[in-house]
Amino acid sequence: MEIDVLTIFPEMFTPVIGVSMLKIAQEKGLVRINIHNLRKWSKDKHKKVDDKPFGGGPGMVMRIEPIYYALEELRKEYSKTILLSPQGRLFRQEYAEELSKEKHLILICGHYEGIDERVRIHLVDEEISIGDYILTCGELPAMVLIDAVVRLIPGVLGSKESLEEESFSSGLLEYPQYTRPADFKGWKVPEVLLSGDHKRIAEWRKKEAVKRTYEKRPDLLKGKG
Repeated sequence: MEIDVLTIFPEMFTPVIGVSMLKIAQEKGLVRINIHNLRKWSKDKHKKVDDKPFGGGPGMVMRIEPIYYALEELRKEYSKTILLSPQGRLFRQEYAEELSKEKHLILICGHYEGIDERVRIHLVDEEISIGDYILTCGELPAMVLIDAVVRLIPGVLGSKESLEEESFSSGLLEYPQYTRPADFKGWKVPEVLLSGDHKRIAEWRKKEAVKRTYEKRPDLLKGKG
């Protein structure tokens, strides 16, 4: 997979994509992440990418031209262009799984008071929101999307089973996890996990996952009987 990110703050991505799982995925050649300064495509002599909104109003609006010219250079026939926006489709695990199968993603990070509406109408395939709240920029949502998608690419994580058992992948929150010591200050690990009986352990984990989901996220159980 290749991911191109259009941003006016490229330095924000360096500490995120250069460590941990994202770094390893790039070193393995499983993903290529390219961070582009949108100002590169500005035709303005001062490299501005924003201007005052027509009709008046507070703040500044991102201009269409730099985005258009950037996409002209970067987009391929199979590219999927995504605008990170609070107006977009809510980003969920199943959509992360869909995107992990794409060959090329282009992410546009919004900023200021908004973005020229013609970008939405003519230049992007999808708008995505990571939640019903307001952030100062689209860079943080882009990082969330990259992390959620890249980890699903085959070979990035060591164990396929760990992916399948994670929260949301099965439609349930993950069951409780424990490790050594088995008894710490009187706080003991459930006896079933020490039994060596894999069938009982599997049943306990499924029961605990359902219980935890019912208590914390009952909305996830709707339609599951």
